[in-house]
Amino acid sequence: MGIDVGSSYVKIVEISKLGYRRKLENYGSLAASVLYEKPFRTFEKSTLLLSNQDVARAILAIIDEAKMKTRQVIFSIPDFSTFFTNIELPPMTKEELPQAVKYEARQLIPVPVEEVTLDWQIIEGGISSEKKTKLKILLAAVPNEVINQYREIAELSQLKLVALEAEVFGLIRSLIKEDEVGATAIIDIGVRSTTCNITDKKILQISYSFDMGGNEFTEVISKGLSVDYREAETLEKKYGILSLGGGGKEKDVGQILLPLIDVILREVERIFYNFSIKNEKKIQKIILAGGLALLPGLKEYFGANLKKEIEIANPFHNIFYPPVLEGTLKEMGPGYAVAVGMALRGLEH
Repeated sequence: MGIDVGSSYVKIVEISKLGYRRKLENYGSLAASVLYEKPFRTFEKSTLLLSNQDVARAILAIIDEAKMKTRQVIFSIPDFSTFFTNIELPPMTKEELPQAVKYEARQLIPVPVEEVTLDWQIIEGGISSEKKTKLKILLAAVPNEVINQYREIAELSQLKLVALEAEVFGLIRSLIKEDEVGATAIIDIGVRSTTCNITDKKILQISYSFDMGGNEFTEVISKGLSVDYREAETLEKKYGILSLGGGGKEKDVGQILLPLIDVILREVERIFYNFSIKNEKKIQKIILAGGLALLPGLKEYFGANLKKEIEIANPFHNIFYPPVLEGTLKEMGPGYAVAVGMALRGLEH
């Protein structure tokens, strides 16, 4: 079972494996607004806004409603709760690496290293007893406070916590195909933030988050057209930026949203430029993920401006499911990519 506790939703996916075949057993989600007037978490705080009991209550409600069977779970940790950085180390052996990483972490992480849990992966070079190759390491640090929260939520939900993982690794696992060549960007536009991740041969090279997401889109439509939040949300999903040349509300929604879309676009262009200069590589493909990936006109607008192949996230591409679900899974896929990635991680064990 993969669980993604987002800002506005809890999403759960249950996947089984028989031989090489992965099968979608169940899925479900619950909006925070169904249970409460406030979201599950705020962007300002790395911790959950609601109490652990409240989040566990939402999880149990989904499991009960969808009649999920497994009790083994992997939670995703949001990118804004995870500190990512790249470090370069001189050639060293496997035994020397942990101490060297910890030493570098002390210099780079903005909080005491004792307050975080460190994880890392080698993205360039290799370790050997001969000490010949320089190492490029991707370092991730998660506050212990966040890890303890998820442990308690799993306990309250009567679930067995198998692992915790930064959501970006779930996105890579569920969206990047095994035979993918060249650098791929996953742009994950969520409710409260956008994250641009660049991978090369399924290995994360860069992960960068910034404050811009669906909430802000809905709020500017609400103010701009003097409608309530719910109606603004409906208009956003219906019109997006598809018909900027149209008339009436259709045109208004597009014109209101375009400056915010351009903020995301400029950030993405800057990240792409810095990556290509530093690595002497160009991004070959872009995958749009997150709740805003299906905003009408967004794929076309990004394609025209970034001059890249763009596809909408489909985390179910390699998973067996009843054909009757085809349309539903296509629509909900971009928002479920993290939860699917977590469930797939569980099947690797």
